[in-house]
Amino acid sequence: MECLLEAPLRISVLSEVTATSRHYVDRLFDPDPQKVLQGVIDMKNAVIGNNKQKANLIVLGAVPRLLYLLQQSSSSLELRTECAVVLGSLAMGTENNIKSLVDCHIIPALLQGLLSPDLIFIEACLRCLRTVFISPVTPVQLLYTVRSNDPTVIPHLMSLLSSSQRTQEYTTQIFSHCCKTPEHQTVLFNHGAIQNIAPLLISPSYKVRMQALKCFSVLAYENTQVSTTLVNVLVDGELLSQVFVKMMQRDQPIEMQLTAAKCLTYMCRAGAIKTDDGSIVLKTLPCLVRMCSKEHLLEERVEGAETLAYLMEPDVELQRIASTTDHLVAMLADYFKYPSSVSAITDIKRLDHDLKHAHELRQAAFKLYASLGSNDEDIRKKITETENMMDRIVSGLSESSIKVRLAAVRCLHSLSRSVQQLRTSFHDHAVWKPLMKLLQNAPDEVLVMASSTLCNLLLEFSPSKEPILESGVIELLCSLTQSDSPALRVNGIWALMNMAFQADQKVKVEIVRCLGTEQLFRLLSDPDTNVLMKTLGLLRNLLSTRPHIDQIMSSHGKQIMQAVTLILEAEHSVEVKEQTLCILANIADGNTAKELIMTNDDMLQKVKYYMGHSNVKLQLAATFCISNLIWNEEDGSQERQDKLRELGFVDVLHKLTQASDPNLSDRAKTAMQQYLA
Repeated sequence: MECLLEAPLRISVLSEVTATSRHYVDRLFDPDPQKVLQGVIDMKNAVIGNNKQKANLIVLGAVPRLLYLLQQSSSSLELRTECAVVLGSLAMGTENNIKSLVDCHIIPALLQGLLSPDLIFIEACLRCLRTVFISPVTPVQLLYTVRSNDPTVIPHLMSLLSSSQRTQEYTTQIFSHCCKTPEHQTVLFNHGAIQNIAPLLISPSYKVRMQALKCFSVLAYENTQVSTTLVNVLVDGELLSQVFVKMMQRDQPIEMQLTAAKCLTYMCRAGAIKTDDGSIVLKTLPCLVRMCSKEHLLEERVEGAETLAYLMEPDVELQRIASTTDHLVAMLADYFKYPSSVSAITDIKRLDHDLKHAHELRQAAFKLYASLGSNDEDIRKKITETENMMDRIVSGLSESSIKVRLAAVRCLHSLSRSVQQLRTSFHDHAVWKPLMKLLQNAPDEVLVMASSTLCNLLLEFSPSKEPILESGVIELLCSLTQSDSPALRVNGIWALMNMAFQADQKVKVEIVRCLGTEQLFRLLSDPDTNVLMKTLGLLRNLLSTRPHIDQIMSSHGKQIMQAVTLILEAEHSVEVKEQTLCILANIADGNTAKELIMTNDDMLQKVKYYMGHSNVKLQLAATFCISNLIWNEEDGSQERQDKLRELGFVDVLHKLTQASDPNLSDRAKTAMQQYLA
């Protein structure tokens, strides 16, 4: 019997809730305006802090009716304001609530409401707009595309900045949340965001100051135009950068210190403030290092570390200063031990939050280590000697979070620039194994970083080169050269180039077999110059040592000569043509391969042309090629010398012995001696 009773009981409770909610919605349609107003006020009181009630009212169609009443000119001002307040409260619920509100076109209705002359109504509309726009599910583009009846939205919002502290807080919050792209930055900049928002930095209201500061951080990020303008802005007679410096003082709230440090960081990275400026070296950098210490909240430590990594990424001097500030390298090791079993967090909710977000700390630590170690050998040594560091990186490469994997491989890439580390830590921890695993199946972003690291591990002095070769890496690298991403094509071919350097014939043959001549020649006509340069480098490494040159040219000579011809005839940079002439010089060093040049008069004329070129590098490479062709101690040298004399090469060489460049004149003299011997 009990089982049978349960279901009807649940239904009756549910219908009771729905009935109550329906009662609220029905009152919105009452013909008496006073009863409608009272209904909206009662609804407002019913939904505060009650997500279930909010969801019920949305399902029952309260939103379209509230929006209708909000927009009716016949509605009293009080009613319209209360409607905006209720809509704001509904927006405070779940993401689904926001989606429903946006689908009902709440944004244009509220923007229309901003044209009202009544400040209290405007504030209610703005507060609701703010709540809608700060939700991750609202498309920010709506702010830039929707227009109110008369003025466009952005200028009107700018004009509201002078109305009240509330309009200042809500408007700047909308701007800081909706500024996501360079286009958004430009729109806001062109509508006077800087001059309108700057005075708010000295507002008596902390909330207004904070939102204005956030606006400047999103406007300045990677934006030279905004950043260089900010440098010259005065706020109450004081330079804006000095206002930011004051906001970083230790007696200010942490959120303010961090955001001000971000503003100065972004201005510095955009080139508006020099890296050796006091505001950066003495204020911003120490402030960000401070944020990395244990006593700060998890999100503060994450933001501090990531901002610091970004600040010093391109500057070795800042990296050196940071590495010796407050034991930063050791301090970051704590990021991997958090939260510990003896954690000081007594707030269970906080502990639960931090356990879910602990991976963000690891990600931030890897990013900061990557930035710290990107240039200086001593700092890299310091990092690898930090407790269990290499083990942490290795386990980071296989974490479930893609962001942690990317940050770990970034850190590994940074350390792999060190010959010392490649020979020691990298070898001891066999980091190539997890790296190879990562390359099997990863998004492009991770692949680019992992393949860059692999390029370094394949350098000839790296002990990891041999085991990587044995693991069947060639196929993987050849497949990267077919990627749509230029960065992956470059890395694939770069790694093969490193692998082919002074390699056994077996390895070279395997590279040519696996890559295939078709793909090799496709890469030689790649639109990306980096890909072309690395492919030429690969070809040059393949065509080294005589037996290898002769073997490769005997099977692929025709296509290689064709590719060389095409490059020398096309519009290419000096670097590309120099590499190509060096390949030709290598071919000229083969025993049988050199005949492919000697029997090709067109190619000989090209070499002669480059010997007389205005660029010394090209003259040197072309002269080197001729030198190899006429070298005395080799079979058939007399016939080759005679033919080249007939074609006028001796005259050219004679002229080059007088060249102003000592290397070129020496090279020409050495070649001339072959004729005299």
